[in-house]
Amino acid sequence: MRSDLSEEKVKLSWKEVFLVYRKPRVITMAFLGFAGGLPYLLVFSTLTAWLRDDGVSRSAIGFFAWVGITYSVKVFWAPVVDRLSVPFLTKALGQRRSWILVGQIGIALGLVGMMFVGSSQLYILSLFAFIVAFSSATQDIAIDAYRIEAMPEAYQGAMSATYIFGYRVALLVAGAGALYIAEYQSWAVAYQVMAGLTGIGIVTVLVIQEPDVDRKIFEIPLLEDGNRAPVWVIAKSWVNDAMVQPFVDFFTRNGQFALVILLFIAVFRLSDIAMGIMANPFYLDMGYSKTEIANVAKVFGFFMSILGSAICGILVVKWNIFRCLLIGAVAVASTNLLFAGLSLMTPEISSLAIVISADNLSGGFAATAFIAYLSSLTNRAYTATQYALFSSLMTLPGKFISGFSGLVVDSEGYFVFFIAAAGLGIPAIVLVWVLIRRESRA
Repeated sequence: MRSDLSEEKVKLSWKEVFLVYRKPRVITMAFLGFAGGLPYLLVFSTLTAWLRDDGVSRSAIGFFAWVGITYSVKVFWAPVVDRLSVPFLTKALGQRRSWILVGQIGIALGLVGMMFVGSSQLYILSLFAFIVAFSSATQDIAIDAYRIEAMPEAYQGAMSATYIFGYRVALLVAGAGALYIAEYQSWAVAYQVMAGLTGIGIVTVLVIQEPDVDRKIFEIPLLEDGNRAPVWVIAKSWVNDAMVQPFVDFFTRNGQFALVILLFIAVFRLSDIAMGIMANPFYLDMGYSKTEIANVAKVFGFFMSILGSAICGILVVKWNIFRCLLIGAVAVASTNLLFAGLSLMTPEISSLAIVISADNLSGGFAATAFIAYLSSLTNRAYTATQYALFSSLMTLPGKFISGFSGLVVDSEGYFVFFIAAAGLGIPAIVLVWVLIRRESRA
């Protein structure tokens, strides 16, 4: 199994390593990370808190999780973002910046629509939420491509680090920030503020420069007489060049074991995604106020997640990716058992803080190990499409299953729901052992 991670280690002095973070394009990724992270919670856990606070049933809230499936199928239009230009905009801004801007405009318009519609018209609200999710997923594709192309391979670690920092700050703003505003103003005002914050990403795109990359452009095939080929020939050529070849490369490098790898990617995040959609409704139903949720689950949880990521980053170097994957898989499943215990207790801030600490530590640890593993699978010749495949596959099953979470809670209660969510982590633990055994024989 090829690992790009080992190839990307930077051989610099400590002084040079710290100076890397002063480079303008490295700093830029923090702002693009903020733009990428801002809309995610606004169509996920923050939206579910809004709906539950307005008295929407848990069953209806659960179905809103399917809006997030958009992030999980972005691989289908990733080649379009990668290879086709945006009329007028691409000529002025370049391929990557134009698509990022299109995504940001869509996000802003969708959030404004959600603000005006509110929870009184759930169907229309879900439509605007879909617009936000689709535009956000499109933006993610373009930002990932920009990150890879904007700086040499040696600086990709620093680019990723600043992007993740900006992304987590955005999650804090869209999570705790929106809850604070909703507590003292209203949910409409909260989403109005979030729509205004998309201006940070828009300004960033207008200020930065397009990467100077000699990209491979899709060329329309011609017949022997020089005329354009029929539409079906053009379509076949496009599908083969932009979509088929990246997947052929992956299966060629990994053989039949590629199916096991894809299965592992699909199940690794089942446990935390299935649980996540019901987190805020659970806190509210337990009796915690929106301010308490913001303080403990969002702000405090933010720092614990950062700590979990930092610990994993050290241990990946000290040990290896697979041992960290095993620790992360066990920890994420186990923390759902803590939530099951919390559901039987009276609401105490100290109990919530303990469970949130464990949940975010394990989540940050597992996410860092998993991203490192996905990076090791990617062939840089097809980075955008292959990474879109992996990132789509890692969330699609969880998003689908989480759509039924409200039904489970309504019929069985939170205790049974969290026990079931913990059980969803067992396949990931088993498959990590399979990967470890294969790696030991390599």
